[in-house]
Amino acid sequence: MDYKKTNAASSTITRNMTELSAEVGNVYESVVIMAKRSNQIAVELKSELNKKLQEFASYTDNLEEVFENREQIEISKYYERLPKPALIAVEEFINGDIYYRNPAKEINSEEQKTK
Repeated sequence: MDYKKTNAASSTITRNMTELSAEVGNVYESVVIMAKRSNQIAVELKSELNKKLQEFASYTDNLEEVFENREQIEISKYYERLPKPALIAVEEFINGDIYYRNPAKEINSEEQKTK
């Protein structure tokens, strides 16, 4: 997914938790779903950033020499300005873009069907 084009807010917004948990039915499950998605987004962004910064890496034996590359700094600043992964996850959850399931509930519903 292209997180650069997301409509997520770049700062924190107060949300009504009862509205957020209406679809799932449980506040804590809603928070866990958003937290897991946030972790997935953070890992994807970090790997993407590392891949782009790896292009600028210079492998020298001398650790005292530090090379500052202007393009590398601009890439880092760009990623710092993106909305935080938690805000992106909340926006996806509100829009219904997150697929989730609870295996424990699925097992319980199957057991009730067989009775």
